[in-house]
Amino acid sequence: MRYGMVIDLKRCIGCTGCSVVCKAENATPPGVLWLRVIKHESGKYPQVRRISIPLQCMHCAEPPCLEVCPTGATFQHPNGIVDIDADKCVGCRYCMMACPYDQRFFNAEMRYYFQEHPTPFEQVGYQRHQEGVVSKCNFCLPRLEKGLEPACVANCMTKARTFGDLDNPLSEISKLVRDRGGYQLYPELGTNPSIYYLPA
Repeated sequence: MRYGMVIDLKRCIGCTGCSVVCKAENATPPGVLWLRVIKHESGKYPQVRRISIPLQCMHCAEPPCLEVCPTGATFQHPNGIVDIDADKCVGCRYCMMACPYDQRFFNAEMRYYFQEHPTPFEQVGYQRHQEGVVSKCNFCLPRLEKGLEPACVANCMTKARTFGDLDNPLSEISKLVRDRGGYQLYPELGTNPSIYYLPA
């Protein structure tokens, strides 16, 4: 089994709901966006086209971040999810430099959204985060362990995201990649990302 995700760029409307629900689910501090949506423009006036491209950790089959981690804090689960053991992370940030997708974030110090005091939500949620370590998307592993979909998939208002097993040729995700011409970002890098995009 290898978990992966397909994002349909034809369905994605760039509402950034996935970014918001990711922050809410994982209680990430200010400035830490495990999932972000960028806008891409192509063409020339008056034939200009603009699409939204959601970005998050690609959970590469050959993750360069894992190779450079000196402590083994970055590791790969048998299901393909690339994760970080915060207790082993020394904050060297080599993994951030190695990631070609710029999808790792360093939590230098605990910051709050409203001045110096945490809200009740932050008091509870920030217990999951440590200062001086790197963090990133883990496909909402705690949700997966409960049989739930990642929060961004479950809450996408246009159903632009599909999650499943890339190794199973009969899974919905594999069919979408095969039948709709799903592609990876920067395949020439040889990282073999587990996130595919369907053409807009």
